[in-house]
Amino acid sequence: MKRRTITAAAGFCAALMLPLTASASDTQNCYLRDASSPSASNAYLLCEQGLVYGTTDGGATWTAHDTGASVILHGISFYDATHGFAVGDAGTLLATDDGAKTWQARTTGTKDHLLSVFTLGNLAWTSGFDGALLHSTDGGRTWSKQNTGTSMALESVFFLDADRGWMVGWSGTILRTADGGKTWQIIKTDAAQWSLAAVRFIDANNGWAVGFSGQLLQSTDGGATWKAQKNPSQSWLTSLATDRAKRIWIAADEHFLVSEDGGANWQAIPVPGGFFVARVFTMGDSLWALAELGVLKQTGPGLQWKHDENFVPAGAHIGSTIDETLGK
Repeated sequence: MKRRTITAAAGFCAALMLPLTASASDTQNCYLRDASSPSASNAYLLCEQGLVYGTTDGGATWTAHDTGASVILHGISFYDATHGFAVGDAGTLLATDDGAKTWQARTTGTKDHLLSVFTLGNLAWTSGFDGALLHSTDGGRTWSKQNTGTSMALESVFFLDADRGWMVGWSGTILRTADGGKTWQIIKTDAAQWSLAAVRFIDANNGWAVGFSGQLLQSTDGGATWKAQKNPSQSWLTSLATDRAKRIWIAADEHFLVSEDGGANWQAIPVPGGFFVARVFTMGDSLWALAELGVLKQTGPGLQWKHDENFVPAGAHIGSTIDETLGK
């Protein structure tokens, strides 16, 4: 009998994962959770079990590095090719200054689970359970708490510049700041009916927040007000990114949502190969997608995606295993 595993992201939403088979690394599996690409040729993929896969050649080859983490990791962010952070349960924050080869623990002063981390040059923020938010102004050497005014779990933090930032989280929580996080304004809106998983702004006015049950919100005034947008998905929406053609892409479980007109209209694009995508991210001019058991890459000038066979995470043989799992 094949095993099926149910996992909860940040303790909230559950997603069905495909069964794993033995691989060259039988001692450690890899469920991919987050990705960060600080340059056109560098990217880092985070496994919740503690591995980080890095590429320095635009995804042609990948190398696994062990963070040594003993807890589940949720988020990763690099601010250049060598310096980055990974965050996870029990206030865990790990830092690297050699491109993920070695990692050191940083003191956070919290035991709250940390869910996301965002970097902007030497500035960094990490958010988590119970409204937790930590900030660093010295490249992650030291961290201090910022008051968010909420006890809700904060799933995603995004800054457009050193001053303007936004956060979203459970129960439709939306916050914004205009002073680098010293003070936060809680935004109340009837449009936010479900928990939110990600937020992104493309300029000072225009941004989107996405979440559970196909919830897609748009703001055109810097996050002061939000309205719900119709879209063809009822899936859990978890990530946003733009491609070089200025299309907006959203990770939506078994498919993508894409807008080719600045967010006015959305269409669903099926994910090839039976993957369930959780993140979309850019590496140089390329758009990539992170699934539980592999990565996909946008191909051609349009809306096509292809599974990248150069990357196979620990604990899974992608390809024939996926086909067998799906009964193909």
